Amino acid sequence: MAIDREAPRHVPVLLAEVMAALALAPGDRMVDATFGAGGYSRAALHAGARVTAFDRDPRAIAAGAALEEAFPGALRLIEAPFSRMGDHVAPASQDAVAFDLGLSSMQLDEADYGMSFRHDAPLDMRMGRTGATAAEFLNTASEEEIADIIFRLGEEPAARRIARAIVRARPIARTGELRELILKALGHPRGQRRDPATRTFQALRIHVNDELAELEAGLAAAETALKPGGRLAVVSFHSLEDRIVKTFLAEKSGARRGVSRHLPLPPAEEATPAFEHVARAVRPARAEIEANPRARSAILRAAVRRAAPPVGKGRKGEG
Repeated sequence: MAIDREAPRHVPVLLAEVMAALALAPGDRMVDATFGAGGYSRAALHAGARVTAFDRDPRAIAAGAALEEAFPGALRLIEAPFSRMGDHVAPASQDAVAFDLGLSSMQLDEADYGMSFRHDAPLDMRMGRTGATAAEFLNTASEEEIADIIFRLGEEPAARRIARAIVRARPIARTGELRELILKALGHPRGQRRDPATRTFQALRIHVNDELAELEAGLAAAETALKPGGRLAVVSFHSLEDRIVKTFLAEKSGARRGVSRHLPLPPAEEATPAFEHVARAVRPARAEIEANPRARSAILRAAVRRAAPPVGKGRKGEG
């Protein structure tokens, strides 16, 4: 094995807590569903695990080549969204699956992603460089559709006012342009602890990348990939993500039925809980938040796969 000399550019939030939840032993197989800058993968590899890592961002995969070389045969990088986990990983083959749903430092710091209003850049926001950009959506969607996205995915109470301002100002091409437009629509509320444009930028990023549907599909894929006793750990960063994870684990552990009381009960094999030992939500300690302010909103949820039939057929992968 080569020496891993690369210093992480991005320190994963709740790393120690995630690794404790995954409880990796040498030789375990793990899926890192969100490779990013490789923080979870690096820690798992140093623990002796074999890792299959997914990322839809081609630059993240390219940047991971050095880590792949440092651990030959132990790390497999796959450029694909984690919803396609089943195309590459065999059912019931993994000892652990980890998700870090936050943006990587690379995506926030490199202006041409168009993810952040800290840089004036083209309004892109795509993680995988496919599909419509945020600018294309804003310049073609109706005012009602834009308002709905900003309200529903950004939880922005002034969504209609912002959408109206966007439509009046079209075409919009750059992040700085959009931020100034939002500030003007909201009456220039500068100096707040949280930038007033944050909710709108979050909503557009989630929409452009279809993040909530991807998360639901990714959790289902993780359920199929995990072997009995396998551990799942998910770190989310806003309430919409956390609600999906919390609901998934509640339904899949039998704590909450996922069907209406007016509908027939599902077949017995579908009603069998898939997860157990659902841990209480874990938040970062004050010291971590002080060292890394982006950790402030992070929540870790973890559970253990039961010896129940995986849901969904999936396609047999390499394991």
